[in-house]
Amino acid sequence: TIVEPVNLYECKIGDNCFIGPFVEIQKNVTIGNNTRIQSHSFICENVKIGKDCFIGHGVNFTNDKFSNNKTLKKDYLATTVGNNVLIGSGSTILPIKIEKNVILGAGSVITKDCKENKVYAGNPAKILNKNAKK
Repeated sequence: TIVEPVNLYECKIGDNCFIGPFVEIQKNVTIGNNTRIQSHSFICENVKIGKDCFIGHGVNFTNDKFSNNKTLKKDYLATTVGNNVLIGSGSTILPIKIEKNVILGAGSVITKDCKENKVYAGNPAKILNKNAKK
């Protein structure tokens, strides 16, 4: 289900997904089956989201880093989100890897890789609970 208005650019969306209104998904993005993306979220180039994930309202993914007083103009960095990941509303995800069965608290800023079966929250996000199995 896709609720208009949305901006979708050369992306791949799996079966039985929900894309809420005011979402932008850019090229070279893959969304796995049964994933739900809530309204006002932004998913930039080179993001891969696994199956059975939940992306809360107003989640923003980034694909470059400010370095040497410049941003990357090409060769955007990749972000990988494993299966069964829950990302709370208002979170910002830098180019990193999130393994499977991870929970990210609302408003978190994810600056480092997230290991499977853990709960992270904060700015910058830190481990809150060492077992997030559902």
